[in-house]
Amino acid sequence: MRRVLPVVVLLGAVRLAAAVERFPPPQFESDHPLPRTTTPPPRSDFREYVDVAVLAAALAAASYLALRRRSRRGLALLTVFSLAYFGFYRKGCVCAIGAIQNVALGLFDATYSIPVVVLLFFALPLLSTLLFGRTFCAAVCPLGAIQDVVILRPVKVPAWLEQTLGLLPYVYLAAAVLFAATGSAFIICQYDPFVSFFRLSGDVNMLIFGAALLVAGMFVARPYCRYICPLGAVFRPLSSLSKWHVTITPDECIHCRLCEEACPFGAIDKALPEPAPGGRRQGLALLGGLILLGPVLIGGGGLLVSRMGPALSRMHYTVRLAERIRQEETGQVRGTTDASAAFRGTGRPIRGLYADAQRIRSRYRLGGWFVGGFLGLVVALKLIRLSVRRRRPDYVPNRSTCLSCGRCFSWCPVDLARREGREVSART
Repeated sequence: MRRVLPVVVLLGAVRLAAAVERFPPPQFESDHPLPRTTTPPPRSDFREYVDVAVLAAALAAASYLALRRRSRRGLALLTVFSLAYFGFYRKGCVCAIGAIQNVALGLFDATYSIPVVVLLFFALPLLSTLLFGRTFCAAVCPLGAIQDVVILRPVKVPAWLEQTLGLLPYVYLAAAVLFAATGSAFIICQYDPFVSFFRLSGDVNMLIFGAALLVAGMFVARPYCRYICPLGAVFRPLSSLSKWHVTITPDECIHCRLCEEACPFGAIDKALPEPAPGGRRQGLALLGGLILLGPVLIGGGGLLVSRMGPALSRMHYTVRLAERIRQEETGQVRGTTDASAAFRGTGRPIRGLYADAQRIRSRYRLGGWFVGGFLGLVVALKLIRLSVRRRRPDYVPNRSTCLSCGRCFSWCPVDLARREGREVSART
């Protein structure tokens, strides 16, 4: 009873904190109904830090279950908890994936202060990945969890298609950073395919998109995580450098290939023999050519995206408004829109608006060089990595793409024998 009482008191305090309104709505004299918001209301500071504590505990549990206990059942239960808490209870907000945009805006806009909770939701998964691999993806991320529970009959995606589609998250990441850094849009949140399910409301188009991903996820495991998620693009290099990483077998690999069949994500690297001397020379020549091609891809990508800057800048409200005002001033369109009428009502000079829009276009051109160069570098590094063939004696998880889900554990005969031996020892 003594142990239960503090818990009851804590839950009561949490509910009381949730009921406090820092900024009460205005009292209308008429019967004007207050519209319902489509985003979750702000939480008290205490409850926000409770969310951070739950995130840290879930990351620790996922890492322990994957690396130490090697328990697929434990990871599955944690996945259900994460889906319930971070997904449906917290309604997908704060989201570690969407926090990328807050960090990008904070780095490029001195007037914007990143909320501490958002920064922690961004930093903790990165730190966990650098230490333990992608255990956040395994059982903590609600977007991954909702896809994980619908995997029914996964099919193998051809390697060439897997590698090609694997470039899309980097494109999405670059676009999200560019639009956030310029103050144009938070496209990760705007086009989140599953937040409408978590909030049981939202844009119909996003509901359809999310449903389509879930249907596809029955046969192509976790399509959003593998081919769209921008945070996955950040996790891949960090996971490849992680200090500890999940392994298929705790002992010697016997090349049974059962793990390869068990992994629905195609994240198992096959055993490879030592390359022949002739093949090694050809590989070195190919590697040298790709290294020389790298600067061309980087420069070409930067030039291409920078030239797309004026078109991309239309994502910014000021640029769209300036173009509309110019069309009205030159007689290309008739009448005004709500936005253009509101601007004219402020009395601001039109030339000032044009100057602001031009500055934003210049930022997009400059940002295009960095974005295009980054994408060119990604393509160059991927080609170089694919050209390098080293001897690999065992079947091992690919450190960058393995989601640490633990599905291969129960299929490994060596791991199974170890568990049975442990149970026998425990009985005796």
